[in-house]
This record gives sequence, structure tokens and C-alpha cells, in this order.
Amino acid sequence: MTATEGGTVTAARPDAASPDRARARAAWAVLFAGIALYFVAVVNRTALGVAGVEAIERFGIEATWLSILAVAQIATYAALQLPAGALLDRWGPRRVMIGGAVLIAAGTALLAVTTSLPLAILARVLIGAGDAPIFISACRLIPQWFPARRVPLLVQVTGFAGQAGQLATAVPVAWLLREQGWTVAFATLAAVTLGLAALAAAGVPARAPSATASSPRQVEPLLPAIRAATRPAGTRLGFWTHFLSLFSANTMALLWGVPFFVTAQGRSAAEASLLLTVVTLAKMAAGPLAGIYTARHPLRRSWLVLASAVATALAWLALLGPSTPRPLWQLCLFMAVIGAGGPVSLIAMDYARTFSPEERLGTATGFVNIGGFVATIVSILLVGVTLQLVSPPGADTYTLDQYRIAFATLAIPWALGLAGVLRNRRLARADMARDGIHVPPLREVLRRRR
Repeated sequence: MTATEGGTVTAARPDAASPDRARARAAWAVLFAGIALYFVAVVNRTALGVAGVEAIERFGIEATWLSILAVAQIATYAALQLPAGALLDRWGPRRVMIGGAVLIAAGTALLAVTTSLPLAILARVLIGAGDAPIFISACRLIPQWFPARRVPLLVQVTGFAGQAGQLATAVPVAWLLREQGWTVAFATLAAVTLGLAALAAAGVPARAPSATASSPRQVEPLLPAIRAATRPAGTRLGFWTHFLSLFSANTMALLWGVPFFVTAQGRSAAEASLLLTVVTLAKMAAGPLAGIYTARHPLRRSWLVLASAVATALAWLALLGPSTPRPLWQLCLFMAVIGAGGPVSLIAMDYARTFSPEERLGTATGFVNIGGFVATIVSILLVGVTLQLVSPPGADTYTLDQYRIAFATLAIPWALGLAGVLRNRRLARADMARDGIHVPPLREVLRRRR
């Protein structure tokens, strides 16, 4: 009890920190739910990467059709990013994220039981459609529940969960596929996905702390909204950042890594799984570093993007230059370098956040998230079609020299992405200068620190 100035006695105020603690607990519960759904979405997305050999046997297909089976999911994912972003702006992240997880579970369940190639392609389309809103929804939840200074690092933490999903694909899913077979492996994955969707439905509140943060809102029609969201050069810089940084790791993890290591490099299935694990561990290690760098140097985010692009090009040259299989340590180093590009690609989300108004953030995030998957589609198809062209008719395995020719075509999306980054970085800096924000020359920054 406390006494007032007038001598009356009133009840003591409750601990003022209690609402803050309750909100903090809710925020971390929301983050965990978003991370869990993104984790399982990535497992579903990448599961075909460890099942490429089994898919060739199960569906009786060659390299081009295997590429199409992988691309069906990625193409659907990329094509639905803008509609998913628009739905996110209108309905909020909770509903579109949970609905997407249910759709993923349906697609994976169909993939588990079918032996028909058309139905398998349909299953991959369903997985891609459900996957489309998961990551951008998780990224949208973060600024609704956490202060702006934490957003870049927490986006990387969410991306870290995706890398853990790739790790789960490379180890337990690959083990389950070998020990129990195709149907059990994919049916189990579908059941886990549905269970996590139910947990997210229970764990994510219907409304964010702001009363209007996730409520339905009136939005302009889709095409004008897309044009407005993609107009800033900074948002387009995000698109090309994602395009340039992600496709190398995706091409290996989603399809061509295991066949290349097993049939062309002479590695065992266990060693191929190890190499997929290396790319995932590299992403996990690089993620927090990329998030810290982005938060501390927001005006120089593109430096990290360009450094990663150069390192990736050098890693490919070292792999493809020699005409003999590479030692395991070099393959591990290669996978680590290209894997580090995954967290760098998430700088694209920070470009969307800082160059877009809140009411268009979902659409802008969906747009930049298209970039890496468009590049992945192009890359996977380039490799598959080239392998088909340089190998004898009916071949279901390919030599090292054939892979060297096929992987050399990845220089095309790399050069295109680098040009897009450089051009839109210049335009974005010009827009910032008109708003009174100038990026000081490096020599000036170094002089200040002396």
C-alpha cells in the first residue's frame, strides 16, 4: 500500500515491467514459430537434393526431367512471391504462413505415394506454392515484434534456421531415405510439417503489438502495388543481391551436388552428405557475421555482396579448372565458400526494409526474394540441359568432363547478377544523395578513424 499527498491510501501499482516481460515472451514465441515453419519448409524444399538418384530410378527419368522436377517447386515459389507479398500486406503473416505450411504438407504427402512423374511435378508445385509465403512472413513478423536495431541480426537468425533445415535434409532425411525408403521418408516429412503448422497456429497471436500491424487493410490492386513496390532502385538492388549470392549454393544443395560428388568426383553417399553438411554449416557460421556487419555498416552493405561474389567465382574456377577429381578438403572448401553466399543474399531483405514504406513491405520483400530463385531456376536448367547435350542419348550418369562443361554455364547468371548489383547500387546511392544521405569515400572513413 502507498500513501498519496492527500493522506488517502491506495493499492500499490503492479510491477510496470510485467507487461514488457509478457510482450518479450510473446515476441520470442512468435519468432520461434516463424523459425520452426521456415525450418521445415526448407527441409521440404531441399529434400529432393538428397533423393536425386532415387528419383531417377523411381520415375524413370533423365537429367532434363530431373531438373524439371526440381525446378517445378522453385519456379512456383518464385512466381508466387509477389502475390504472396500482396496477400501478406493485406492479411498479415499469421494466416498466410500457416496456410502455406498446410499446402506444403499436402504436396509432400502426394510425393510420398506417387510413382507418376506428372503427379510428382504437381506435388512439387504444391510444395512451392506453400513455401512461397513462409520466409517473407517470418521476416515480416520480426519488425512487428522487435526493435529496428535487432531486425538485421534476427533476419539472419531466421535464415540460420533455414540452414539448419538443409542440415536436416543432408543427415536425418538422407538417412531415413536410405534406411526406410522413399514413401516412409516423405510421408514422415509431411506429418512433421503439418504438426508444426498446428503449433504455429497456437503460438502466433492473431494481432501484433500494434493494433493495425497485422489487421486486414485496403490495398491497391496487385499490378499498381507491384510497380510501386519495385520502383525504388534500392529495392531492385535487393533483387540483384539475392540473385547473385544464392544460386551457386542452391544449385548444389537442391539438385546437382549429390549426383556430381557421387558419379563425377567418386565420393560415397556418406561423403556427399558430409559435403552438403559443410555448405549448411558455412551458412550458419556466416549468418550472424553478415547480420552484425549489415547492422553496423548499413551504407556499405554492398561491399559484402561484392566480396562474396568474387570469392564464389574463384571457388568455381578452382573446382572446374583441373580435369581430375578434387581431394575431399578442396570440395569441403568449395562448399564452404559458396555456402557463405546464402547469408549474404539475406542482405536483400534489409534493402527491402530500408527502401520500402511499411504498407508495401510485404510486396517489396517478395520481389527481392524472387531474385535468388530465378537465378536458381536458370542455373539448374542450364546444368541439366547442357549435361543432356554433351552426353550420349539415354545416359543416366555423367562424367567429370561433362559436369565441368555444364557447370561452366553458371558464369552466365553470375555475370548478369554482378551487373545488376553494380548498376542498381549506383542508382540507389544517387537516390540517397537526393535525400541528403551521402556515402563517404573509404579514404575519408579511414581518415576519421586515425
